[in-house]
Amino acid sequence: MRRSLRVVLTLAVSAAAVAYIVYKVDIGKTLSILRDASVPWVIASIVLTYITVPPMAWRWQQLLAVRGIRERVPWLTRTYFVSYAWGQILPTSVGGDASRIFETSRRHPGQLTPITGSVLVERALGGAVTLLLAGVGFLFAIGRYPIGAYLWPEAIFVVLTIAAGIVFFSHTARRRLSFLMLLARRLRIEKPARAVYDGVHGYRDHAGTLLLVAAATLVLQLSRVIAIYASAKAVGIELGLLPYVVLGPLLFLVMLVPFTVNGIGVREAFFVSFLGNLGVNADAAFACGFLFFVMTVLLALPGLGVILWENIFDRRTSVPTPSG
Repeated sequence: MRRSLRVVLTLAVSAAAVAYIVYKVDIGKTLSILRDASVPWVIASIVLTYITVPPMAWRWQQLLAVRGIRERVPWLTRTYFVSYAWGQILPTSVGGDASRIFETSRRHPGQLTPITGSVLVERALGGAVTLLLAGVGFLFAIGRYPIGAYLWPEAIFVVLTIAAGIVFFSHTARRRLSFLMLLARRLRIEKPARAVYDGVHGYRDHAGTLLLVAAATLVLQLSRVIAIYASAKAVGIELGLLPYVVLGPLLFLVMLVPFTVNGIGVREAFFVSFLGNLGVNADAAFACGFLFFVMTVLLALPGLGVILWENIFDRRTSVPTPSG
């Protein structure tokens, strides 16, 4: 029943987003804009998109290391690319995260809890830094761009982030919410629920690592924002960088909504809505969103190659698990 509901929600969200796009966009004009896109700016966007992956792998390596799991950056980079490939067919970035957890736990048997925690903490820190970046962008944009309508979604994300932080890191909350484990037991999800909670809570005593990862995340998020800016410049959108400091973080948060397949429709509708408020033509805004989608597909290609190589040619990595 839950699976059927999820399918219905996925179709409903995607259909609503696509309907909005069809209503706002002239496909013919959009294709013309894409044909005339600036090649240097497109290349810049591609480069900025790809160069973030190894640093993301390094960031994940730091989170794994403090939980006693030693892994090399090249293998983690490879796993990131594979997760991007799976993310093209699974629900948004959540599917890619599940892929990373699955592959790494197979490589490190008996370490499911800390591995799950590392991925979730990485995602949570990404969300928190994203909100911080969006907030700074909003402060600088006040009075210059009409984007006040997006304050409410950000406020909701802020409240949810703070609540999640209290639930997962507070000892007091841990004691008061112990009844939830009884509920999880009745629902027969106690084991995965405990793995998630204990995996995240274990980082409570590693504040230094969390701050280091957060700082790296800030740099990576800025790089991704500049990649969106480059895509916009490629299709002739003449806005300064500041609006994208607001748009990018909110887009990254919207992409976490698990009721879409790779954010199809929702991503482009967000571009049309946000940039439309800044006076950008809907066709150009959609073209920018489409180029951003192309970047996600390009990120998936190395991972797709790895999947095909390992499964068709049976070339799976068989080196011993790294240790201390």
